[in-house]
Amino acid sequence: MYPFRYERAHDLNTASTIAARESGAEFLAGGTDMMQLLKDEVRRPARLIDIGHLERLDRIEAGTDGLRIGALARMSDVADHPAVKTGYPVIAQALLASASPQVRNMATIGGNLLQRTRCGYFRDTAMACNKRTPGSGCAALDGENRLHAVLGGSENCIATYAGDLAVALVALDAVVVTHAPQGGRRIPLDGFHLLPGETPERETALQPGEIIVAVEVPASPLAGQSYYRKVRDRASFEFALASAAVALDRDGGTIREARIALGGVATKPWRARDAEAALAGQPATRASFEAASLKALSGAAPRQQNAFKVRLAQRTVLHALTTLGS
Repeated sequence: MYPFRYERAHDLNTASTIAARESGAEFLAGGTDMMQLLKDEVRRPARLIDIGHLERLDRIEAGTDGLRIGALARMSDVADHPAVKTGYPVIAQALLASASPQVRNMATIGGNLLQRTRCGYFRDTAMACNKRTPGSGCAALDGENRLHAVLGGSENCIATYAGDLAVALVALDAVVVTHAPQGGRRIPLDGFHLLPGETPERETALQPGEIIVAVEVPASPLAGQSYYRKVRDRASFEFALASAAVALDRDGGTIREARIALGGVATKPWRARDAEAALAGQPATRASFEAASLKALSGAAPRQQNAFKVRLAQRTVLHALTTLGS
């Protein structure tokens, strides 16, 4: 274990100011992902700033305008909240499909959005990984890439985004609310996670010292008619091979508006806008859902071992749509 400084922050301003000033400082809340990365020496912060105890950041509030989830709310508490289960079922379902009950009791919403990739090359410091060590190369391109992304990759990185919650939130047009010394922001979740491009080491739009304080989900007819489907190698405590968060706003048998987001197949939570457009104004039938599911994987670029994900993801979208539309 290497030496680092641990500090318990007294307030948001102090925490964000320290992190903005010191390049080696990182935040700690639930710690479920951070502790693994520290043990494997994938992350080596000079200072850990503990914000897990800060007050009023764990609230879950639902009103006519929508849902506001504090960044320090525990995943299990959000999944079990009555307003989330009834008004935003896709969020509750995505959370319950994540990790294990023990992890969900510790992990925070903000930390979940910031979890790092589960790419084996990223987590093995002996292997080449541009995300961990910029310029070292991407061993996954021609290596073991069964679990890697078929959407949103680049010649520098094809690591899959690992989370479930963000996929559901992207489908519902959620916004990340932040605090920073220079002033907070409201960042649409669809733009919060970044494509790897030429800078795979930069995974989110957060600036130094910027802290997630809440996630806001607008009220809409789509939120209440939503569903999350996850396909994985084993039934629990496993990351997605493919997942789909879908939502439908219908007028009788006609689809007025649709939302489709994919997980397990892309380098970030992936909004399938072509598939959404294909459903608008169409009847809520299996034929419409099949056509949309094919469009959901437009632009896919599979590698040698993960081509199966294209068809798997299409079937996952189709299953989610038909389940919700039945």
